[in-house]
Amino acid sequence: MIKAKKSALFETGFNLYLTPLIRFSFSRLLGEDVKEIPKKPVMFIANHSSWWDGLVFFYLNRTIWRHDIHMMMHEKGLKKHSYFRFLGAFSVNRQKPKDIVLSLQYAETLLRQGKSVVLFPQGDEFHLETRPLSFLAGAAYLMEKCPDVPIVPLSFYYSFGHQQKPELWIRQHDAISTDRIAHLTRKEKTVFLEELSTKQLDSLKKAVINEDSLAFQSLGKRRT
Repeated sequence: MIKAKKSALFETGFNLYLTPLIRFSFSRLLGEDVKEIPKKPVMFIANHSSWWDGLVFFYLNRTIWRHDIHMMMHEKGLKKHSYFRFLGAFSVNRQKPKDIVLSLQYAETLLRQGKSVVLFPQGDEFHLETRPLSFLAGAAYLMEKCPDVPIVPLSFYYSFGHQQKPELWIRQHDAISTDRIAHLTRKEKTVFLEELSTKQLDSLKKAVINEDSLAFQSLGKRRT
């Protein structure tokens, strides 16, 4: 596996590129309950339908959460975009079972060191409307190994509204304590997270279709 090689200097420089890119590329970046998380570390999970997802996580962390985040990324993509290593990305190769174990053990080590970890439990990018979400067991594995670390689910929904550029709607959900599902088997934990995330994503989809943005705030505005 490829380990992260995080660089604060690179992260600061990359932000000078990423922030205007995000603001230019979307007509609106809307968030509901996207807020600071005082408790550290946490494990973030989200649905994965776009190349943008990882960059959006880095943007939100830089502007809101300010955790020391690391992100699990497919080995092929990390080799192609190796600069992500300097932002905290590390690889997983799902074609090699031993590599999966190494990547999960590495993620466990990061969490034990107080760093937050981002997982996309679907494993790969899938169309936004793909159902079921078909979660893999990595998040449940880490819940068992790091029972004091809560899971913070996010839902991402990309949509074309009334503007030339797309919109991105983001909803941050309440943290899930591992105590809540500690009695479940790993497979049952995975099913629980998948079903919960599906319900959350479909609820967000309904808000997008109805253009119900009252509870959402702009996440793309420049701070004054």
